[in-house]
Amino acid sequence: MTLTITPIYAALLALLFLVLSWRVIQYRQAKIISLGDTGDKNLLKRMRAQANWAEYTPIALILMLLTELRGAPQVAVHLMGIALLTGRVLHAIGFASTPQKIILRQIGMALTLGMIALAALGLIGHALI
Repeated sequence: MTLTITPIYAALLALLFLVLSWRVIQYRQAKIISLGDTGDKNLLKRMRAQANWAEYTPIALILMLLTELRGAPQVAVHLMGIALLTGRVLHAIGFASTPQKIILRQIGMALTLGMIALAALGLIGHALI
């Protein structure tokens, strides 16, 4: 089976990770902070936005990949990808805003966690059939 959907979302999410990483690198260079966060709240916020992506996105992409490999309908896989990508973008925007836009973070996390939960339950359900 050729994977056609998950790679698109994986690539888009990788670009988002690069943006989040660049924000950390740029700030570190501007403030000459090589290691840690030195108590700088702005740097810590950028680091946590990047880390949050790294904490949730890999498992979500693995579940999406498994779903596509199991032969789920293309529309279902696209909906998973859209939910994940939208969730990660909204969370990043909400987190990066000053002051933070908590509602965007909440919607972003709801989309991300909802996608993970539904994908996990779907995979379990299909494995038991």
